[in-house]
Amino acid sequence: MLVLLLSAGLAFAGQVAGTVVNLSGALLAKKADGTVKILAVKSTVEQGDTLISEKETYARVKFIDNSEITLRPNSQLKIDSFVFEEDKQEKDSATFSLVKGGLRAVTGALGKRSKERVGVNTPTATIGIRGTTYIAEYIPPEDGAVAAYGLASMAALAPAAYPAATDDIRSDMPMQAAPLEVLPLRLAQNAPPPAGGISGGRAPGLYVQVLDGMIHLSNGAGTQNFAAGQFGYTPSLHQPPVILPANPGIQFTPPPSFSSSPGPQGGASSGGKAGAVDCEVR
Repeated sequence: MLVLLLSAGLAFAGQVAGTVVNLSGALLAKKADGTVKILAVKSTVEQGDTLISEKETYARVKFIDNSEITLRPNSQLKIDSFVFEEDKQEKDSATFSLVKGGLRAVTGALGKRSKERVGVNTPTATIGIRGTTYIAEYIPPEDGAVAAYGLASMAALAPAAYPAATDDIRSDMPMQAAPLEVLPLRLAQNAPPPAGGISGGRAPGLYVQVLDGMIHLSNGAGTQNFAAGQFGYTPSLHQPPVILPANPGIQFTPPPSFSSSPGPQGGASSGGKAGAVDCEVR
């Protein structure tokens, strides 16, 4: 019985959730089994993966329901669950955990028919959707709080959790594009963003901008709806989300080759290396 349960859990974690369609730099996936994979354009991502973008990396992922998430540089996003079958709406599920950094999300078929089953958890609030396109940025406090959250949410980012360069590190990049020295990529540092980085002088917390549709932020202190054109902020789990009167400094500027439109359908072009091949480094 124990073997069956473990097998079922691994099968769940390994289900394909989407595909990388645009990439401007190094993107890693920490797998549910603890291995680390270097991703390329056309790489698949799975339930249980933690996607980690490097300091110069924007990465756009199209999911199996045609929804999209574009990560900004220095971001960490875990795919907690993603289940979508055309004829089995009762199984719909799409939940994520944004540990740090930012993203732009575009709703797909799952979010349109089962919006109550789509959400992004952050250290200060949960983002729910109403069929939408939005941007979210989480700025961690400059102390150990975000490290504790990351360890709990992402099965630890300690150095010991990562294999040495000679261990089983999988890669979807061509061999010449994935030198062994990039493998650590500061994953174990888990340091706060540098001055002038994502925060731009803003206070720690979750910032949102709604481009289309509506979202809501919820935590233990309350819930607030945000419509298209509005900006929001949640400083902590113990303070309610609030509407901001103007853009607090949110910037999201992926390369022009990321031709996703701001609407729910998005684009489908690939600005990365279409000729990338799977390889494995041992």
